[in-house]
Amino acid sequence: MRPAHLLQVLDREFASTLEGHHTPVMLWGPPGVGKSQMIAEVAARNGVPLIDIRLSQMEPSDLRGIPFKDGDLVEWAVPSMLPDADRQGASGILFLDEITSAPPSVSAAAYQLILDRRLGAYEVPPGWAIFAAGNRQGDRGVTYTMPAPLANRFSHFEVELNVDDWAAWAYARGIDDRVIAFIRFRPDLLFEFDPAHNPVAFPSPRSWEFAHRALQKFETHPELLSGSLQACVGQAAGIELNAFIAHLDQMPDLDAIVRGESVDAPREIDLQYAVAAALVGRAIRARGTASSVEVQGNILNYASTFPQREMGIMMVTDMHRALGDELFSVPQFAEWSERVADLMLYEA
Repeated sequence: MRPAHLLQVLDREFASTLEGHHTPVMLWGPPGVGKSQMIAEVAARNGVPLIDIRLSQMEPSDLRGIPFKDGDLVEWAVPSMLPDADRQGASGILFLDEITSAPPSVSAAAYQLILDRRLGAYEVPPGWAIFAAGNRQGDRGVTYTMPAPLANRFSHFEVELNVDDWAAWAYARGIDDRVIAFIRFRPDLLFEFDPAHNPVAFPSPRSWEFAHRALQKFETHPELLSGSLQACVGQAAGIELNAFIAHLDQMPDLDAIVRGESVDAPREIDLQYAVAAALVGRAIRARGTASSVEVQGNILNYASTFPQREMGIMMVTDMHRALGDELFSVPQFAEWSERVADLMLYEA
C-alpha cells in the first residue's frame, strides 16, 4: 500500500482505540522506505506521545519485567518504558520497531502485550494504539521468521514506494528542489536495492534525505560534492545526481517566471523537471505572503508552456498536494484547467 494511504489507515487505527475497534498494525518493507517515519508522523499530527521500543535490543525480561517478593507473593515490576496513563497521558502510540529482528524469545514475550494489551497484571491504556514495523527476510537485514502466533496478532501492510507521495513529503520537509527534480526525472532511483550484492550505500527515501544534507554542506566545495553524494546514495546514483545538478546552470530565469514575464520552457527533459520542481518550491515558499496569489498565478500560467502538457499537470498536481484547495481560488487555475481538460478527461 502506498504511504499516503497507509497514513490514513494508521490515523484511523489510532482513532479507533477509543471506539474499541483497534487492531495492532504491522508494517513490512525494506530498509530506508520510511516505516518508522510514518509512525512518528501519525503521532505528531495527532499530538500524542510515541514510545519507540526496539525489540531487537532487548531480553525477554526487559519486556516482561523482573520479579520481586512482596510478602508471601512474587510480583512483577512493570518496565517504565511501557505506556502509563499517569506518566505519558491517556492516548499515544506504542511502536514496536525492528520486531522481525528480535530473537524468538523476545517476540514470544510480546504475544500477550500485542493481542491482549497486557503483560501479567499490566494493561496498556485503552487510548494507546500498537504499531510495529520490520524488514522482510529477503532484505539482507538481521531478521527472523515471524512466528505464526505473533503474525496472527496483527493486520499486515507492505509499504509500496510511490514517487508522488515521496515528492509531497519532500516538499513538506524542505528537501532541496534539485533532489526532488532528479527523482522526478529518474523515479526508478527513488529506491534501488539489490540484496544479492549487499550494497553499503544505496538509493532510498532515507538516503535521498542524506543527499539533500550533503548538497547543503558541500555545494560550495565541488571537489567534495560528488564523493559525498556517492557516500549517501551509492556510486552510480551519486554520479548521476551530481551531473544533473551541474547541468542546471542552463535553467531559465526562475525569478522572471515568478514575476510573470514571458520565458520559454527548456527543451531538455531534465531541465523541464528541474524547472517544475523549483517552481513548486517557489509557490510553497510564497505561501502566506502578500504576493502568494500573484506568484501562484504566474506559475500556473507558465505550466501551459511546457512542450509536454503532462509536465505542467505534474507540476500543478504537486502544487495542489503542497498548498491544498487554496490553489483553486487562484484565478489562473480555472484558465489552466480549461487548457488541459481534454488530457485530464482522457487520462481519467
